[in-house]
Amino acid sequence: MSAEFVQLSLTPMIVGVLAAIACALPGNFLLLRRQALIGDAISHVVLPGIVVAFLVTGTVTAWPMMIGAGLAALVSVAMIEGIKRLGRIEPGAAMGVVFTTLFAAGVVLLEQSDTSGVHLDVEHALYGNLESLIWFDAEGWASLLDPVALAGLPPQILRLAVILVLTLALLGLFWKELAISTFDPGFAQAVGIPVRAIGFGLVMAAAIAAVASFDAVGSIIVIAMFVCPPAAARLMTNSLGHQIGWSVFFAASAAIVGYIAAGYGPIWLGGVHAVSAAGMIATVSGLILALCALFGPARNRLSAPSEGQ
Repeated sequence: MSAEFVQLSLTPMIVGVLAAIACALPGNFLLLRRQALIGDAISHVVLPGIVVAFLVTGTVTAWPMMIGAGLAALVSVAMIEGIKRLGRIEPGAAMGVVFTTLFAAGVVLLEQSDTSGVHLDVEHALYGNLESLIWFDAEGWASLLDPVALAGLPPQILRLAVILVLTLALLGLFWKELAISTFDPGFAQAVGIPVRAIGFGLVMAAAIAAVASFDAVGSIIVIAMFVCPPAAARLMTNSLGHQIGWSVFFAASAAIVGYIAAGYGPIWLGGVHAVSAAGMIATVSGLILALCALFGPARNRLSAPSEGQ
């Protein structure tokens, strides 16, 4: 039983946790800046970039997909800024126009392209590929210490681990600048902090996390993790540092509980078939947010953080 769990369930669960935390970390600052929809926009607009990369290269390997998705994210950010400035409309409307337009374009490209020979379709884009991330070389918990078996781990684990470490390093390096420009951009600009550059860098960090997560977990989890764990954490505390910690805990919990509930919940309830892991993880993250909204200690005092800035 343990060997089956390690081979079939451990790696998808780890990928889900890594993707959830990688998205939740920049999501905290996007939420506090009232830009949470940017994560939603990015998770939608990477689709046309992925499809174009496939059409150009004829392959669905990691790096062409990452480059295509990254370029699409850059184009979307430029389009949002252009529409905001030229159209003089509020940011939410600009993001809505861009992400629905580009996502629709990606869907049209998928439907009109010959992707029958590869695992690239609308369902994959929405729900990801978690259930298929099987560790074929695993023979039990001892495989975690076996270099030969570890070499057979799904590549998404290493990719997401690198992105997560990079995100943590950037947050640590620019913590003061991020905090000040988030809570008091006027003061930040007055003391010489490049507010626009910091904001653009935050969006790029979110885009990188979304692109790295998209192939494995799909847009459903990416959207949920940019918003739900940070929002739930905001309802638990008024300290920025504590909020980051709570968001990491909620993101990891949603990934683990959601995956287990998707795979084993129907069986425990007498069913036969499992349900979508991505959908269940997003559902659990929404339930966590609902519980925090009802019972969170900071739900009635959402003023600026009094400590930890």
